[in-house]
Amino acid sequence: MKRLAVWLALTAVVGVTLSLPGSSSRAQQVPQVEIKDVEVRLSDHGPVVLLSAEEKVIPIFVDPTVAGSIQAALTGQKLRRPLSHDLMRSILEKFGGKVTKVAITLKDGTYYADLTVTMKGASETFDSRSSDAIALAIHFKAPILVGKDLLDSAGKQLQPEKRIQTL
Repeated sequence: MKRLAVWLALTAVVGVTLSLPGSSSRAQQVPQVEIKDVEVRLSDHGPVVLLSAEEKVIPIFVDPTVAGSIQAALTGQKLRRPLSHDLMRSILEKFGGKVTKVAITLKDGTYYADLTVTMKGASETFDSRSSDAIALAIHFKAPILVGKDLLDSAGKQLQPEKRIQTL
């Protein structure tokens, strides 16, 4: 019963849903690259998360609340009230769970993430918004992976003269 309550809380808190058959294989079809650095910045189009690997960055635009959660997780800042990602982390930790891996893919112009959660020796992979998965990966210090093909196609060299303000 407790396990069911945890899984229900997981889906209610951040809106992640149990992955559909085959969805977890999206990230395993091509060689994976581990993201080495995550930054949150402000741009003319709103907050953007920059995932860095192999001297390239993948920009993912996020809403301000998620940007704040990711930035707080990166800096260790304790917010006055918990955001959804803080709540999710607290629930998982209370029941002995943790995020062990995030794999991000791009399909039809939309970023997707497979969020792998391990609890009491069992692992499950959930379909998630990439921004939610990034926030939780940072909270749990879990690796964030992208396909080599995604890094090559969406990864950009950040031009020094075009640097945007850090959040």
